[in-house]
Amino acid sequence: MAATTPAAESAVVLSRLRKEFPGTPPVVAVDDIDLEIRDGEFFSMLGPSGSGKTTVLRMIAGFETPTSGRVELGGRDVTTTQPYDRDVNTVFQDYALFPHMSVVENVEYGLRVKKIGRQERRTRAKESLEQVRLPDFGARRPGQLSGGQRQRVALARALVNRPRVLLLDEPLGALDLKLREQMQVELKAIQRDVGITFLFVTHDQEEAIAMADRICVMNDGVIQQTGSPRDVYYRPRSEFVARFFGDNNLLPGRLGPLRQSLRDVETAIGPIACSIEGQPELASLAEGSRVLAACRPEAIAFDGKGGTSVSATIAEVSFGGASTVASCTAHADSSTVLRARLSSRAQETRLDPGRQVTLCLPAEACRVVPL
Repeated sequence: MAATTPAAESAVVLSRLRKEFPGTPPVVAVDDIDLEIRDGEFFSMLGPSGSGKTTVLRMIAGFETPTSGRVELGGRDVTTTQPYDRDVNTVFQDYALFPHMSVVENVEYGLRVKKIGRQERRTRAKESLEQVRLPDFGARRPGQLSGGQRQRVALARALVNRPRVLLLDEPLGALDLKLREQMQVELKAIQRDVGITFLFVTHDQEEAIAMADRICVMNDGVIQQTGSPRDVYYRPRSEFVARFFGDNNLLPGRLGPLRQSLRDVETAIGPIACSIEGQPELASLAEGSRVLAACRPEAIAFDGKGGTSVSATIAEVSFGGASTVASCTAHADSSTVLRARLSSRAQETRLDPGRQVTLCLPAEACRVVPL
């Protein structure tokens, strides 16, 4: 019998993890979730405030004790292990740098607590500052740094301990938009360079899409969907994900028969052909089931051919810089409004309110969302 190759070890495994806080009745913050995070991946937990994502991160870090379930790091059960005995480090939104210490002293502080020798501390701190692109800032104090530089110092302080997993709790939330976008690129590059597993908690969809290899969308303490950014964006598997993750046109209706890799959804504006490619579970969903037909605004074409055609009138136009969004009222049902997004620079169609248009909803861009 040929020997089997063992599967690659996961960085984090959560099994039936649950957290309740005292109350009458108790408040369930995390509700029996199962999750596996791979070694070396940039993983993002995404959800609105109160969804449970930060509570999950705190249980992985050891700052909160699970009510039930198990936390494993690198195959080791650490459910009841103290935070300082876990091979993780955490970067918080407020950075928590010591203002009276220099940058290099801040970075090497954790090594000093571990009683690492002075020379090794200084060498590793300098290496860590080089990893975050701040090799010449060691002598400065935190008060002499910009917000983005302080964020990178906090990151260097976490990386210097060489953890197996780096936990980041909305670390970019305090930065302005341009700096936040710059730090997204730099964080991803740093993660790729150091090869450490990053678990990034955020409520910002664009952050998650820009950086993560995989995304876990949470709501009310429950995992709604886990997958690549592209899969979650184009193939939402619940109404919550379809509404929360990016802009979407969502039309309620009843499911029609299976036609190869397509299923029609009977809506107030007529049948809409939807692709179920990559979602075989939708092939067996019963005809007549209540569902949503979902189509992203950027997928809708004006006066196009193919797919589902919808006669409509442009009601409002919103210029957003790189793109322009037209809100169109469907003729078949005036309460149905479809949003279509076009590139502002490449825009050829005149988007004048009151103009009658034919919208094309391509079947491959329309998805069935179960209710």
